[in-house]
Amino acid sequence: MESARGVVLATERYGSAGSWKYFAKDAVMERRRDGGEGESRGNSIVGVFKSVFLPQGYPESVSGDYLQYQFWDTVQAFASSLSGTLATQASLRGVGVGNQEATVAAATVTWLLRDGTGMLGRILFAWQKGSKLDSEAKKWRLFADVLNDIAMFMEILAPYFPACFTLIVCTAGIFKSLVGVAGGATRAALTVHQARRDNMADISAKDGSQETLVNLAGLLISLMLIPLVTDNPILTVGLFLLFTVLHLFANYKAVRSVVMETLNEARLLIVLQQYLRDRRVLSPLEANRREPVFLELRKTVPIKLGVRLQEVVQSPEDLNLALKENNMPYLLGVRNGCVCVCLGPEASVQDEIRAMSQAVWLSSKLSSPTSRDPPTQSNWEMVHESHKMMDKIFNPFLKGVEAAGWDIKRNLLDWDEWRVEWKTKNN
Repeated sequence: MESARGVVLATERYGSAGSWKYFAKDAVMERRRDGGEGESRGNSIVGVFKSVFLPQGYPESVSGDYLQYQFWDTVQAFASSLSGTLATQASLRGVGVGNQEATVAAATVTWLLRDGTGMLGRILFAWQKGSKLDSEAKKWRLFADVLNDIAMFMEILAPYFPACFTLIVCTAGIFKSLVGVAGGATRAALTVHQARRDNMADISAKDGSQETLVNLAGLLISLMLIPLVTDNPILTVGLFLLFTVLHLFANYKAVRSVVMETLNEARLLIVLQQYLRDRRVLSPLEANRREPVFLELRKTVPIKLGVRLQEVVQSPEDLNLALKENNMPYLLGVRNGCVCVCLGPEASVQDEIRAMSQAVWLSSKLSSPTSRDPPTQSNWEMVHESHKMMDKIFNPFLKGVEAAGWDIKRNLLDWDEWRVEWKTKNN
């Protein structure tokens, strides 16, 4: 068959989409695609869909968890779009749409107050929590969606409490502003994770196209829902709860599907504890499956990274104790119920990972049930013990981490910006 077509001159491939061959026959070059004609037609339709909604070079240009995450993200966006329609209808009814006694001025003031409080909330939240959104992207992504559902539920209930309507919608506006910051920032962090060819802009653009398609579908369904739920509060609340359950389930599955290869505090703690238990290094997939995705009340001794020197030592004697058994470019101490790490300006990424490994080990030891008994060691003795332990295990641990597929050239540890140069006894 191939000889009937002619001599193969060249073969070309567009990513993983398919391959074409160039044939020479009777002094003419002809280009044909591998596979049957029917297969080519089907592939062309799929190819158009991919080029419109998926990043160029998919699947090689994105992370392995891209498709699963985007599927669940699409489901949650669809459910959120329908819930948003119900909340918007309730808000409009609350400000007086359809009520002859309502005034334009009153509705405008309510809307402006809602937007204004939301803007202030956005600024304050970004100031307080902006640096946490990179290191704990999964938790804050899920938090944003839970808070968004709470805000929409408040908007649905607001018209039934006219005396508190303005207060309720302003509170909901603040919640939605927090959602905007947390959701947008964590989506950007996940885009960085998904991009394997520095193609963040392309991934973000295609994510926007996917979301627009979902919103169009949600708009069509909403047009059918609005006549059914108008003046029917029981059906409105019932449908909202149904969409909320679907929304939260899809969001949970979405963040659970993400497999990050960079270490944050939670993933490093999981990997280190397993290594100390049986000298086995967990792969990124195993550690991400165990990583908690809900914000929780901290049950362990908190860790502060990149602090000022005075948060670690209070006197020259404390400084000498911090330097004992320590030849690393960081100082570690326990003060006021926190494990504090002071970083030197020459510290590398590996030094940061070692400092954090030491800090999470010390935090776990201080948080263990036996730590509530009368202490057999002082805090500085435990710090010195942690230095000795890290000298023994860290190098093989780091090699194992790299071999398991973790990225040790960067990390997502929440370091503050203080850097300290200290004098040792020798100088």
